[in-house]
Amino acid sequence: MTDRAYALFLDFDGTLVEIAPRPDGVVVPPALPPGLARLRGRLGGALALVTGRPIATVDGFLDPERFDVAGLHGVEMRRDGQVVGGDPAAHPALRAGVETLQRAVADLDGVLIEDKGCSVAVHWRLANEANAVRAQSAASSIAGILGEAYRLQQGKAVAEILPASATKGHAIRAFLREAPYAGRRAIFIGDDLTDEKAFVPVNEDGGITIRVGPGDTVARHRVADPAAVRDLLMGWAEGGTIDPGSLPPA
Repeated sequence: MTDRAYALFLDFDGTLVEIAPRPDGVVVPPALPPGLARLRGRLGGALALVTGRPIATVDGFLDPERFDVAGLHGVEMRRDGQVVGGDPAAHPALRAGVETLQRAVADLDGVLIEDKGCSVAVHWRLANEANAVRAQSAASSIAGILGEAYRLQQGKAVAEILPASATKGHAIRAFLREAPYAGRRAIFIGDDLTDEKAFVPVNEDGGITIRVGPGDTVARHRVADPAAVRDLLMGWAEGGTIDPGSLPPA
């Protein structure tokens, strides 16, 4: 297949960059943003980040480059510079829930609240076991109060409350309905539980799925860690054959 037969979708944390103890502590190698821009050129523009981060946060990490992004698991989406979704005012019940959640975990050392406007994440990577359990319980309680319009998404030492309609799989399929993604075979690379759920529809649609790191997966292929992902992508960016199907099986 030619390069422009593919559409590339990339998770951010744990895929392009190593996970940090705090959400704002990730380190982006200087070569990554320009390398992704070169790869986007090879793909005729069909490269997008699909992440739980807000679009503005992704922009800050990859500055000065601006990419197509499905932020907040697809709550907000930017394609060809145009942003849709992502207005916190559209989620008054969630905004009230964020305030309740902040009060519930205020005394828990090592527990961090990441308020993303249209979603909220509770991180306990720095917490002891007892506080981690209390943080998870608080997130579950608020999600239950919010009801079916919202869901609780589990990740690596994190739980996130977000609109039930927002999933990475739906976001990828939305991109694939529009140029320059339409008619191409999707490649999706991710590392977490949120990505596992997106691997399923990508597999169903005949795409290529790549898991980063160890663990059970429904992805068809696997790479070791974010450094290996960056090596793979930079090789493609510099003119290497884009042949993801040749990667080791998962």
